[in-house]
Amino acid sequence: MALDQLSWQGRSFRRMRQSPWARELSRTTRLSVEQFIQPLFAVEGIAGREAIPGLTGTYRDTPDSLLRQIEQDLEAGVRKFLLFGVPGSKKAHGFDFSFTAAQISAIKKRFGQDLFLAVDVCLCSSTDHGQCGILNPEGDHVQNAATVKELARAALEYARAGADCVAPSDMMDGRVRAIRDAVDGAGLERTLLMSYSAKFHSRFYGPFRVAADSAPKGQGSQLKDRATYQIDPGRPKDALLSSLRDAEEGADILMVKPGMPYLDVLQDLSREIPLPWAVYEVSGEFAGVELMAEKGLVNREAAHVEAWTALARAGASMIISYGSRFARDWLERVSS
Repeated sequence: MALDQLSWQGRSFRRMRQSPWARELSRTTRLSVEQFIQPLFAVEGIAGREAIPGLTGTYRDTPDSLLRQIEQDLEAGVRKFLLFGVPGSKKAHGFDFSFTAAQISAIKKRFGQDLFLAVDVCLCSSTDHGQCGILNPEGDHVQNAATVKELARAALEYARAGADCVAPSDMMDGRVRAIRDAVDGAGLERTLLMSYSAKFHSRFYGPFRVAADSAPKGQGSQLKDRATYQIDPGRPKDALLSSLRDAEEGADILMVKPGMPYLDVLQDLSREIPLPWAVYEVSGEFAGVELMAEKGLVNREAAHVEAWTALARAGASMIISYGSRFARDWLERVSS
């Protein structure tokens, strides 16, 4: 019988909502801890781990505390991670990626195949001006070709160190093809490539930029933000074009970032492009729920789970969240 032939008058929809068992059986969107990826921050030169404002349970870690944190995360059911390396020395060019590569090697040596390790590929934590690439002499433009060359070099170094996945987050044109060619050309074709293909110029990145020491600083640059390369929130079609290009250039996983403000984009893209879709619940989103919970305005666990459910409902098969290390516990608590 066709949908338009059914008579809905007098039908009870509440019967399937009246018990937790019926609700569990009838859900079409389900979350599991296997879907979650936990961000990690390894910071060179700090004496001890540092708390990050707004990101409860997430830290700027030393090499030693990073390994201890991963041990705890594995015990909590987390098996997938996204590493951000924060070097101690900032430059305008000639970057040294050895600190991040060393953390990758240490993690894989310690934990091997017990975890999946993706590594962010960008220059914002390495540059003295905080932009995601190399500036022209005038300081008013990020040079695409020069930046892509450095990104490919970083990705190759991370893949050689043992990263399971490299994840370019810079939004330069053509960086996916350059990274794919570099990694494949080195015989590392099994390395996954997760592209931040739909990364918007958002105001929700604040706590992250503290964690990664990556805020635009203006030093040597006339650029005050990243609007010249991140996607304008009012131009969602650019997200489709960028994602189609990155898929064609060899990305294995595509991503929308941020999450909740761009649910419409995530839904449209995940229907249009049949690749696995990640969504990044960014630091401002996570911190917003934490602040409401702190003020007694929302149930912390339930609000986080509701937000994650919306992300999965919109088409994400994987969720990058600062709350991933709590996911197993929260999902068990919020079960009905």
